Amino acid sequence: MASLNVLLLGGTGTIGRATARALRADGHRVTALIRPEADADLLPGCTILRGQVQPDPLAAALSGIDAVVSCLASRTGAPKDAWAVDHAANSTALKAAVAARVRHFTLLSAICVQKPLLEFQRAKLAFEAELQAAPLDWTIVRPTAYFKSLSGQVARVRDNRPFLVFGDGRLTACKPISDADLGRYLSLTLSDPALRNRILPIGGPGPAITPLDQAAMLERLTGQPVRIRHVPVALMTTIVAVLTALGTLSPRLKAKAQLARIGRYYATQSMLVWNPATQSYDSDATPEFGTDRLEDHYAAMLRGEVADDRGAHAIF
Repeated sequence: MASLNVLLLGGTGTIGRATARALRADGHRVTALIRPEADADLLPGCTILRGQVQPDPLAAALSGIDAVVSCLASRTGAPKDAWAVDHAANSTALKAAVAARVRHFTLLSAICVQKPLLEFQRAKLAFEAELQAAPLDWTIVRPTAYFKSLSGQVARVRDNRPFLVFGDGRLTACKPISDADLGRYLSLTLSDPALRNRILPIGGPGPAITPLDQAAMLERLTGQPVRIRHVPVALMTTIVAVLTALGTLSPRLKAKAQLARIGRYYATQSMLVWNPATQSYDSDATPEFGTDRLEDHYAAMLRGEVADDRGAHAIF
């Protein structure tokens, strides 16, 4: 494998850190452009440059760079934040990369853009289209679901509280992928020609997992019955409607309405490849990569070996 000079954006997030480790393990030299206030100790072995994702810092950071890997993503998914980060920041980085004659740009996107009902999904798609039209090689990686996004109820179960599911608990499914496996996959896009100039949905090792499957995992691991509490999807729809109406009077409630829409989306849409012919999500068509399994992650959390890193992704 040829060693490349790689600029990593969004490197201080959990996936960015895992990607930095994978890039370095594959022999690449990694430069990370991080916010002025970010903790450089999160990226050992990387060359650290501080600055915003703006033309001047990017021009300096891109000197001698062969490839860009962007793990940039808005923290909340709110419209203003999404268009500023998922679209505008990535767009600025792409323009700078083209000007610097960078050969490859890998983007971490999301599988939920297949059915774009939310503003952050539209922002991601707008940049995806821009990247595909750019005069360089590109790869767009769309992960299915992250371990951290499915870990919010481990503490609830440990504290003998009920496991919450929407509808019957089988309404959605996904093939979750760990940060480490996703980082390795992102690094692989720089060396495998078969992954070049393609949109790549990717999940962890199967089979697809429903919320009830997650509860069953925790029951096995704790050795105790897990109580299930079913939350009607109609309740979420009512909450969205009320917050939307109140949002006409209050910017704060308007923002809460948008977050409620995001929650309802993930409660009702599977994170699997969408088959337009059958108008359904297709587990068999969703590629798998890596070896890490969600149940092992839950076990590590219960042992206190892994922290809850959801941050702005927290719902429960």
